[in-house]
Amino acid sequence: MSKVSVVISFYNKIDYLRLVFAGFEAQTEKDFEVIIADDGSRSEIVSQIKEMSKNLPFNVNHIWQEDKGFRKNRILNKAVAAARTDYVIFVDGDCVPHREFVREHFINREENVCSTGRRVNLSEKMTSRLTAETIKNGFFEKNIFRLIVDELFRNSFDVEKGFYFKNSLLRKALNMKKRGLLGSNFSIHKSDLYKINGFDERYEAPSIGEDTDIQFRLELAGVKIKSLNNIAVQYHLYHKLLDRPQINLDLFDAVKVENRAFTPFGIIKPDKTVSMQDAA
Repeated sequence: MSKVSVVISFYNKIDYLRLVFAGFEAQTEKDFEVIIADDGSRSEIVSQIKEMSKNLPFNVNHIWQEDKGFRKNRILNKAVAAARTDYVIFVDGDCVPHREFVREHFINREENVCSTGRRVNLSEKMTSRLTAETIKNGFFEKNIFRLIVDELFRNSFDVEKGFYFKNSLLRKALNMKKRGLLGSNFSIHKSDLYKINGFDERYEAPSIGEDTDIQFRLELAGVKIKSLNNIAVQYHLYHKLLDRPQINLDLFDAVKVENRAFTPFGIIKPDKTVSMQDAA
């Protein structure tokens, strides 16, 4: 069995997934499984994922659901249930990991703690130049100053979050400030996630509310949020932002009023039970 499970949320963007896979091929920690949480990609995309998976050095489990609109939280819950390890790292299908990404998340794991890193937001120009081969050959790790120049010309941004530091004192200094959970870059024990019943499936629109919700409920359950700024680093591939409707924020306001950690709209439905073995 692998040490850790990596869940990649995904929908149709196969060219970006190739780049993300390249990032995971380059990891210094090799003992992990990948679960694709696919929110209804087209059949031809699914076929390409299966073909790509044959040549990867890690196991890929593709979890798919029918396309009925944005239902990311629902497929994430299915992916969590399918994970074969007790430690899960969550990334989005448009975020390429630094080569130390999996190792840092895993060695920094703690019971009752959710770890969250940050990401560099790449420009359209920088994204267009990337290939799977350049990523596997360490493009990001070798070209941080190239990214800085790109930010100076107001293209890429948050480039300072792409610096990876090994020094323990510097790490501590950079992570004294509390930071919010970033949905594309966090990790947690599966057993801790079951304390809140996973993701609330009522969030059916892309918005900040879904990340804020899970942090709020984790903290209600006594799970602390730990920052891995400049430790667990990733690079966000450019794309136009989706519309951010108000509905998620309205739902989160209701969740705050309820003040309840365990959602009935999560992994375990009211008419279902789960054994301790399944939750582990």
